[in-house]
Amino acid sequence: MLTGHSIINGESHPGGAGTFAGYDPSTGATLEPTYHYASLQDLALAADLADEAFGVYRQLPGKDRARFLRTIATGLDSIAAEVIDRAHRETGLPEARLKGELARTVNQLRLFADVVEEGSWVNARIDPAQPDRKPLPRADIRSVLRPIGPIAVFGSSNFPLAFSVAGGDTASAFAAGNPVLVKAHSAHPGTSELVGQVIARSARECGLPAGVFALLFGAGSKLGAALVQHPKVKGVGFTGSLTAGRSLMDLAASRPEPIPCFTEMSSVNPVFVLPEALRTRNAQIASGLFASFTLGVGQFCTKPGLVFLPRGQDADALVAELKKHVEQASCAPMLTESISKSYRSGLAARQGKPCVSTVAQAGAPGDLASSYAVPVLFEIAGADLVRDPDLAGEVFGPSTLVIRYEDRDEMLALARSVEGQLTATLHGTESDLAASADLIAILERKAGRLIVNGFPTGVEVCHAMVHGGPYPATSDSRFTSVGTQAIYRFVRPVCYQDFPQSALPHELKDENPLGIWRLINGSLTREPYAANREEMLTAVK
Repeated sequence: MLTGHSIINGESHPGGAGTFAGYDPSTGATLEPTYHYASLQDLALAADLADEAFGVYRQLPGKDRARFLRTIATGLDSIAAEVIDRAHRETGLPEARLKGELARTVNQLRLFADVVEEGSWVNARIDPAQPDRKPLPRADIRSVLRPIGPIAVFGSSNFPLAFSVAGGDTASAFAAGNPVLVKAHSAHPGTSELVGQVIARSARECGLPAGVFALLFGAGSKLGAALVQHPKVKGVGFTGSLTAGRSLMDLAASRPEPIPCFTEMSSVNPVFVLPEALRTRNAQIASGLFASFTLGVGQFCTKPGLVFLPRGQDADALVAELKKHVEQASCAPMLTESISKSYRSGLAARQGKPCVSTVAQAGAPGDLASSYAVPVLFEIAGADLVRDPDLAGEVFGPSTLVIRYEDRDEMLALARSVEGQLTATLHGTESDLAASADLIAILERKAGRLIVNGFPTGVEVCHAMVHGGPYPATSDSRFTSVGTQAIYRFVRPVCYQDFPQSALPHELKDENPLGIWRLINGSLTREPYAANREEMLTAVK
């Protein structure tokens, strides 16, 4: 049952700082119930409880954290129909898309459960004492990754499940051993509460402190700013706009005790179509591009927003194919009125530039709700992008911009001018790619994920995935927000020097009671240290 309240201390917690309601973007109808904003006092209570819970939760063995994550996943599976129905009503996203997103959400919870149960992710390192070393002996030095404390997670507007209450930020923070305080996104409050109830119930079933999780409904930026600045919050996970993400970064850095703030913000995901591919597959590439930049009404952070093509008949043919697709496209509702308004503003700004050509535009939505978006295809010359770099800015919605360059040197110069991105895509044959080592080298410095003969929308949750990139794509390109490496955002290394065995974390004890992979004297092994002590010492000497 939806209550319209935040969840603090494992239970519904009425707020008193104002109200709001969700709405159906396809009709504009308001949805029940009315939601109550959490106050700053509510936030303080949740943060205190999270800090208290951290003392217990951080010490739990990996198998117990894994049980918690799997219990959440099972709970979400058990209310799948209810969650999908509410998310569909609050976002206008198709039910098939939401079923896939829910599957991704529960699968990543289970994937992180597998990782923490196995345990080797903690990067345990042991450099045993060398009392006879000359000229100075070496102390016994061991290190392991440890959780950092309560994490503030901001729900995302465009992924009501996979990047929200039980999404990747929450899953990785829980896996690492941190309590989580989620600021729910106002675009899908009912979906957020349903998922939050599952997490709170799972914490009870697993015997965890209730403060390990809180769900807060906040008024605009006020609660979000207070959450980032609260002294008991030790890290932040955010997916959203560049403006909001940069604001959170600055708040986190300006605290008396600065904290890590991991934001995924803005990306236009450039696509380069190389000559042979352009000549042999332009219709196929055009079809895939259209499907990618209009997928989810263009509301993906991985939407291909820039397409680089040379002058010539082959590129003309690809643009003509794109034009046909766009002109035949349908309009669809965007997630919120504010997102739709921002999209229309972005279109108007582009169309107001004399150098920008509107190649194609779908039919107007007519008397449909104002949140509906029109697919649009734009084109400019490469020289115009050099003169006006703002043309390469993100327009969040179902449009893309074709940039036509004169020669290879101009293409490389344009690639160098692009800001940091989540992805960069190349379409090419083997000979195209062999001749493009210089372009690939440039794109390696620009993006977190390079794609060949595919499209950037769709991010696989797996061990090797990187969903990050240089600023402004993210705040820290060394990390990813998708895949099991996301866990490393919310931990720090701790070194133990000359500790007795009884006082060491289990991951660092000689006998290796957890059976994990460890780096001992620079060599990876799962063997207990005692069994290799003489052999290792001999090797070191």
